[in-house]
This record gives sequence, C-alpha cells and structure tokens, in this order.
Amino acid sequence: MPAETSTQELIARRNRLLGPAYRLFYEQPVHVVRGEGVWLHDAAGNRYLDAYNNVACVGHCHPHVIEAIARQAAVLNTHTRYLHETILDYAERLLATFPAEIGQAMFTCTGSEANDLALRVARTCTGGTGVVVTRTAYHGVTGALAELSPSLGLPEPTAPHVRLVPAPQSAGDETGEIFASGVRAAFADMARSGIRPAALLVDTIFSSDGVFADPPGFLRPAVEATRAAGALFIADEVQPGFGRCGEGMWGFARHDVIPDMVTMGKPMGNGHPIAAMAARPELLKEFGARSRYFNTFGGNPVSAAAGMAVLDVIERESLIENARRTGTDLRTRLTALRAKHELIAEVRGAGLFIGVELRRGGAPAVAETAKLVNAMRRRGVLISAAGPGANVLKIRPPLTFGSEHTDLLVETLDQALQEI
Repeated sequence: MPAETSTQELIARRNRLLGPAYRLFYEQPVHVVRGEGVWLHDAAGNRYLDAYNNVACVGHCHPHVIEAIARQAAVLNTHTRYLHETILDYAERLLATFPAEIGQAMFTCTGSEANDLALRVARTCTGGTGVVVTRTAYHGVTGALAELSPSLGLPEPTAPHVRLVPAPQSAGDETGEIFASGVRAAFADMARSGIRPAALLVDTIFSSDGVFADPPGFLRPAVEATRAAGALFIADEVQPGFGRCGEGMWGFARHDVIPDMVTMGKPMGNGHPIAAMAARPELLKEFGARSRYFNTFGGNPVSAAAGMAVLDVIERESLIENARRTGTDLRTRLTALRAKHELIAEVRGAGLFIGVELRRGGAPAVAETAKLVNAMRRRGVLISAAGPGANVLKIRPPLTFGSEHTDLLVETLDQALQEI
C-alpha cells in the first residue's frame, strides 16, 4: 500500500539521519500529522484516540495556548537576564498553587534540566552526593539523571552515590512503612560506605514503576526517613503534576507532605518546552550564595505565556475536577472488565493516571501486554506500558478526556483482550 511504503521510507530516512539510539512507539509506528483535543490524525487520514499523551495536558493544539504563544512571540522573546513582567506574573501564579513553604521558582526548558538543577541544589545545601530512587525510576536524560533512571534500560547504576529501592507494591496499611524501610536501608548503606546523602527523588505517582497511588499518605514515612538521614525530598511532578491526579495540582498533596523541592515539565506548556524547579527559599538562598544559574531559554516570555495559558485552561475548564470525575469512572469501568478477562490482575491510579496490571498464572504477562498495546493501536486507541516487567498498561490521556472517550477506550480494550 502507498501509505505503508511511505511509512517504511520515513522510518529508513529517520534511522539514516537520526541514528540508532531513538525508539518509536508500536510495532507499526504512527505517522502523526495533526492533533486536536484528545485526537491524533495520521498521514493516511486515520484518527486515533490519544489515551497516553500527558504532554498535551489540556488537549492537542488548544486554541487559547496557541494564541498566547503567537501573541507573545510577535512582541518579544528574550531571557531572564533582562527584566520582564511575564515571567514574574507566571512565577507568582504558579507558586500560588504550592504550599506556602515552597516560595521560589527557577525555570528550565525540560524536566530533565529541572531535576538536574534540583540535584545541584540538594548537593550544595547538604554537602552530600548520595541519591535514592526507585528501582524502575525515570527522571531524565542528562548524564546525572541517566544514572538515576533505571527504566532507560541501561545497566544498573554503578555510580557509588546511587541507591535503588523497590517501589510500593501494595495498597495496604503497611505500604508506607515498607517503602520507608527500604529508604532507611538505602541511606544506612550509604553511611556504611562513607557517602553523605543528598536526596530522595521520586515521581509521586511512581509511573515508570507501574503506577502506585494508594493509600494516600503512604509516602510520608519515607520523607521523614529522608530528613532524618540529613537529605532532602525532591518531588518529581513532571508526570503527575498539573491536576492529573484529580486532587489538586500536585501528586505529593495526596500524601500530606511538603517537599523541599518540586520539579515539573512535560504538561507545563502543553507541548511548548517549559519546565521548572520550585523550592523552599532558604535552600535557594544558600545555593545562590555559592552558585550562579542561567538558562538561555528557561524562563523566556513566550514560554511563560504558554505556561500562563495552560493554567488558564485548567482553571476555566475545571480540568482537575474532570480528571477526578472521569478518572474515577474510567477506573470503575476498567475494574469491571476483570470479571470478564482474567488477564487483568489489578487496576490502580489517581485521576487520569491509571495503571492496569496484567498477569498470567501469577506471573507478569509481558508478551500479552505488548500484544495488547499494539492491538489497541490497530483499533485506533493509543496507550503504552510500564513497570519492571512492562506488564502494566499506562493510561494518561489529556485532561479534557470525557465520558464518550472513556466508552471508546473501554470498549476497544475489551475487544483487544478478546483478540489476544
């Protein structure tokens, strides 16, 4: 078919020009040419329900965000070494979504840069280097963050300052203490090795670990253990932030903790590359006394305008409430499929961040999960997989996802499960 020939030619050209380190989604990659709301369209005119893209959090090509970017780009774009009101207006509005203790923000272009900056601050303020992360974590692609991102598929970190702990694996009353005991053990091992601790860095929905949200509050004992060890708690909100969990703006709020630093990115500009690190002012006072920071594009007026527009849409369209309501309905509908499909072992998550764990005979259904993700793609619904065994369906659509989209997702998943 001409479309297939075109796709193969595009893949060959991509490999020739971009090299072998990049990866594509799906056995049959999707050549997307247009997005609108919760939909993506390919070069052949096919439409796909996007149930995976948390970057376009308020929907692909939202007109309010597009207009804000274009309007500011037509006037001025520069950097933070000049005075400009837009970045200050945005910082003020963004910081208002955090607890009062989180009082200052520093802007970057990507979540990787934000996490890298947070590590610099943590190491400066603690005098330590040791960092604890979960065993299948993903925190970024810089050299420093790749060592803290086992989910990239690299060999286990050999850097002496890194310790891996198991992610939460249950939703019982003991979850918090089990996770905290792993964190304590990791910091104790650092101490035995003469490594001074700097931080616990976790994605507060544990997305790459397989999506673990419950019970609310389970993260608190680990944060207490971190501070007892003299380290700081960095909440990576790149994926769970901006209302996705359906209970306020930030995933950490579900656990009744106040981080020392919060990192954010991906959905912050609805696809425009803007990210940030917010922190307790006393930490940035110490960091600023010892270091200077500058980012050519971080905090530019166009990025700030995009970020402000995203906050507008989240508020005006009640998207946090929609994430709560639609997410609850979607989890209920997915849980109901368990009675029909024994492959579904558990449905978990918060708001519009959902994990569906698949197991066969008690073992991770790795092959079946891969088949299912590709079967959904063939039927026009895009999702992916996560977890140590890549056997957890990861569902995180734009926050504009509604009941009619839930119907289509659940019906398509039912059909695909029957197929495999």
